[in-house]
This record gives sequence, C-alpha cells and structure tokens, in this order.
Amino acid sequence: MWGLIPAAGRGSRIQPLAFSKELLPVGSRPADGTERPCAVSEYLVDRMIAGGADKLCFVIAPGKSDIMEYFGEGVPEAAAAYIVQPKPLGLCDALFRARHFIRADEQVLVGLPDTIWFPLDGFNALPADGLSFLLFPVPNPCVFDAVALDANGGVIGIDVKSPTPRSHWVWGAFKLTGSVLAELHDLWLERGRRDEYIGTLVNAWIALGGRAVGMQAGQTYVDVGTFEGYRTAIALLGGAQGRDLARTVSTKGSST
Repeated sequence: MWGLIPAAGRGSRIQPLAFSKELLPVGSRPADGTERPCAVSEYLVDRMIAGGADKLCFVIAPGKSDIMEYFGEGVPEAAAAYIVQPKPLGLCDALFRARHFIRADEQVLVGLPDTIWFPLDGFNALPADGLSFLLFPVPNPCVFDAVALDANGGVIGIDVKSPTPRSHWVWGAFKLTGSVLAELHDLWLERGRRDEYIGTLVNAWIALGGRAVGMQAGQTYVDVGTFEGYRTAIALLGGAQGRDLARTVSTKGSST
C-alpha cells in the first residue's frame, strides 16, 4: 500500500523559515532513550503506517532536498520514494506525478503533511475499494474543503473553500485505488488540467457517474500551515491526546 505525500507547497502562510514547512518542529517524540523534536510531517507518516502503508512517496519541489535528507531512505516500517513537481501547480498535479508508479490494484493513502489529526488509526475507517474521504468536524469549514453527504454516506459534492459550505465536515485525508487514481488523472487531462484542487475534480467525476463515500470518523483536525494552527497544534499535543501519541510512538523508536 502506498502513502502519497504532496510536499511541494511553498508554505507562504508561515514563512519565512530556513527549511521546508513540512519539517516544522511540532511537539517531540522519544528516540533512543531521549527526546527529540518531531517534524509536523512525521505525524502523517505515523498515520499512514498505522493505516497499512509500506511504501511512501513524497512529491517535493526543487530545492526541497532537506525533506529527502530528513527522512533518508524511509522509516523503519516503509520504503520511501521522491518525485519532483517542477512548478507549484496545485494538489492534483502533485498527486498525478506518482501515477506511473502505482498499479491499478494497489491502495493509496493521501494526506497533507502540514496537518495533525486524530485518531491515529483514522485511515483504518476507510474502505479498501473505490474512493473514500476521512472527514473531520471543524468550526470554520469555509477555509477548508467541506464534504456534503447523502443519507447513505455517499459524497454529493465538495465545497472548496466556499463561503457557504453545505457541511461542517471537511476532508482531512482520503483513500483510493490505483484504478480510481488513473480515472481521475484521465478526467483531469480531459478538463485541460484546470483543476488545482482535488475537490473540483472529484465533483466532475461524480457528475459523470463516479461514486465516493465520506466517513465521519475524524475527531480533531489542525492545519499547522498557519500561525494560529501552529499554536493550536502545540496546545493539542500538550494535552491528553498528545500524551497518548507519545506512548504510541515510544514503542516504534525513531523515524529517521
């Protein structure tokens, strides 16, 4: 199973930094009997491994070699590959950079490396086939991609940063098969690559007969790419959930 990590963003909301935003220290973790800072992207890696990923693909921008240096050859539980997105053309372009490496019958986990969310095993709530979104309740859905569902949990549509979202549940991660990834890629090409956000592309795919489901299994979701989100994440990790996370990773050792 692949874990696909789009890490090519410029991080303009929290710059200037002397390193890639995905390596922003947030909290800490035990390593070799001591404590060390934890990069924000490590939380997503932990969740992907907990969800069954044994291969990680980081999509990085030119100049983000520090991500390669940080994760080295991978983590103890998964091998790592790195693909360069030459220009920052959005999430869809980043994800489809990896399409040739993923077989149709393989499962793919996708998340954002500048977010922290709970529960740790959230990916396990998503079905193995098709396309499914892990949803989180947030007080400000207008700044995220809110997902509207029908009575059976099917996705009606995704409101991309809409001032009037139909739901307060937003997607924080998703799971799909390699065959669905190929379908979405083909549709993206047909639409002239104009979709920057995955939400608008999925809306078009659903309109053509595709089906996605949303699982309201997420508990807490924080975007660490803003100063407000960074402060929220620090407070979150200092609470009970942070202590639970520390106990979990202490059985795993270092990720680098």
